[in-house]
Amino acid sequence: MIIGIDVGGTHTDGVLLDGIKAIKTIKIPTIREDLYNSIINAIDNLIENIEPAEIKRTVLSTTITTNAIVQKKTSPVAVVVSSGPGIDPENFKTGDYYKIVKGALDHRGREIEALDKEELTKTAKEIKDKGILNIALISKFSPRNPEHENKKEEIFKFYFDNIFKGHNVSGNLNFPARINTTWLNASVYDSCKNFFESFKKSFKERGINSPVHILKADGGTMPLEESINFPAQTIFSGPAASVMGAIPSSQKNQDTIILDIGGTTTDIAILAGGVPVISNGGIKIDGIKTLIRAIETKSIGLGGDSFVRVENNTLNIGPERKGAAMAFGGEYPTPTDAFVFLKKIDRGDFKQAEKGIKSLSSKLSISPEETAELIIEKASEIIVNTFSKMLTELNNKPVYTLHDFLEGYEIKPEEILVLGGPASVFAKNIEKISGIKTSPVENYSIANAKGAAMAKPTCSVTLFADTSKKTAYAPEENYMEKIPYNYTGEDAFKKAKSLLYAKAEKMGADMKNIEIDTIENLSFNMIRGFRSSGKNIRITLQIRPGLVKEN
Repeated sequence: MIIGIDVGGTHTDGVLLDGIKAIKTIKIPTIREDLYNSIINAIDNLIENIEPAEIKRTVLSTTITTNAIVQKKTSPVAVVVSSGPGIDPENFKTGDYYKIVKGALDHRGREIEALDKEELTKTAKEIKDKGILNIALISKFSPRNPEHENKKEEIFKFYFDNIFKGHNVSGNLNFPARINTTWLNASVYDSCKNFFESFKKSFKERGINSPVHILKADGGTMPLEESINFPAQTIFSGPAASVMGAIPSSQKNQDTIILDIGGTTTDIAILAGGVPVISNGGIKIDGIKTLIRAIETKSIGLGGDSFVRVENNTLNIGPERKGAAMAFGGEYPTPTDAFVFLKKIDRGDFKQAEKGIKSLSSKLSISPEETAELIIEKASEIIVNTFSKMLTELNNKPVYTLHDFLEGYEIKPEEILVLGGPASVFAKNIEKISGIKTSPVENYSIANAKGAAMAKPTCSVTLFADTSKKTAYAPEENYMEKIPYNYTGEDAFKKAKSLLYAKAEKMGADMKNIEIDTIENLSFNMIRGFRSSGKNIRITLQIRPGLVKEN
């Protein structure tokens, strides 16, 4: 059996799967100040009367990382940077302490300025005196040669335990984004480590010894232990869970819009030819550009519990949520109250919903029925207008999916799939306004938790080879070896594949059913004095994200 948990802004959803069949589900209010107990409460409900040995895997989709960043509850981080030709790192200051030190590598990873050990020791002591405990070490072109970052670590490890190196966090060459991504990992490390270790302890107390995975932003999973050192990979795992939960209901080789309408927000994603569209080059969070590969999503502050009010004779909805709908004990009217009043939802306190709708209709000088219809229509219009704008933006740039680059591709949605608590009641209005066939997915109220449970483990490997330097290296894997001058792209591919298989097995992937995607395969000659001096090779492979067929 597999447990899937998705922590949303309003509700925490859980599902217990036997194979791919949901045999037990749970939806409970999220305790925003205590996400840990939100998850544990959901799990305790799911495993009641279940033998712990029957649980083979648990997958969590959490907002712990995103919340820490957006709510500015990150740990202080010292960022120590050494540069190279071109970009001035002074332009990319981040963190609570930012220091540019001597030392530089060129674009091939060759040293052009040595590190200054005395300067580094002085810097480490200065940071220690400031009480900062988490360190981010980044050198330009470190993916081509991690030596400078490793040498910095040799000095800093005498003063600090939590050290994050740029080449381990990302093998990509975008220097500013690698600074941000390394800082991000260091800044959320403490909150994620405490959260995940508490979770492991609770599982042990309940006699559950099976693997625990965290859903990543690209729709794949990673082991809990691995996520502690790379917590930024779990950013936007909630929207990823929505996409994975909707895929089983989508039509293959068809463009689809996915809407996860919760109590607080609506998350929007796109399938191109049945495959999730990704944010190529890395996502932004809170305005910070990163190198984290993620499913392309857009979130708006509109959900079933969004605050509805009349301002200057105009009906406005969201982005605030001021609590539950009046029909469910809240103080302010919401779209959910409109559905209850129109008897499209047969739960909740009708009289309280009616009270909320009438308080609005009196200000608009229209009937309560017209007011309720207006709320639903306006909420649906906001959602449709948002995904229409998103489609226009995506179609004005190259389309990348989790599997391929679709050159010249135009996304033309033929269906809209809706999930989340209000999915079934919103679907009809969204179809009417958009003109696109719209339907709720199977198990729509907990489909995101099911998506998390069914997601496969995934990982990637980037390998560089420089035949003139006779060196091949995979920076994120701490791998480096000497190679012959006649080393080829095929040799590099085989080595990258071998490293990927080893990494996937360590992460708990089903080795009999994995598929590999080639994200990048580049090879070019290096010219010196009008003659070829060797080849520069770059290979990036990944285990394709997808859904398990059985546990």
